[in-house]
Amino acid sequence: MKPRFEYGDHVRVVRTVRNDGTFPGMETGDVLTRAGGVGYVRNVGTFLQDQIIYAVYFTEVDRTVGCREEELIPAGDPWVPTRFLFRDHVINRIPLTVGGTVVVPAGEAGEVLKVLRDSPSGPAYHVYFDGRVFQVPETALEPLEVPA
Repeated sequence: MKPRFEYGDHVRVVRTVRNDGTFPGMETGDVLTRAGGVGYVRNVGTFLQDQIIYAVYFTEVDRTVGCREEELIPAGDPWVPTRFLFRDHVINRIPLTVGGTVVVPAGEAGEVLKVLRDSPSGPAYHVYFDGRVFQVPETALEPLEVPA
């Protein structure tokens, strides 16, 4: 098992990393670093002898976070920023149809399950709406405003 990145490499995290309960001083589920954040590899190690883990210092949040190899790309690689992240709550701006029948009317609340940055027509998402998952383009979604 040879690491892809070395000490000092400038990297970008491709998905939001949340506290799994092992990061001190923060609640489980809190965001440690957001998708697209860049940092520098500080250390390379292994977990359970079959996963390479990188300690990455993210300057934007002033925090060192453990990242798996599949969560990182070189910082200079192309990056498509997205408006929404995994677990974000959204509203569809247009009705969603299957075979010409509306199955999710416009204005319904959903939850982002997956971010699709490489979609040919721009960012898209797998969004859960009332028991079903749909692939929805970013342009068809709005953030769900949660009352304070």
